[in-house]
Amino acid sequence: MPPEEDPGRVHCRLDELLEERGMTLSRLAELVGVTVVNLSVLKNDRARAVRFSTLTAVCDALGCEIGDLLVLRPR
Repeated sequence: MPPEEDPGRVHCRLDELLEERGMTLSRLAELVGVTVVNLSVLKNDRARAVRFSTLTAVCDALGCEIGDLLVLRPR
């Protein structure tokens, strides 16, 4: 399937990581320096692109690796 037809296999586990840490999306947004709306787009798997600096900041704030945050769904 061409990439433009692929519904998106990359899944963001932000909800699970926030819950495990007892942190809100609002608090994470404060720590990372991005809007809640931008994090919500990422959290709900609607992001089409994300800056490496944002990924790094999210992982630093959550104490995780990028592979903990983003996973590939099976085909």
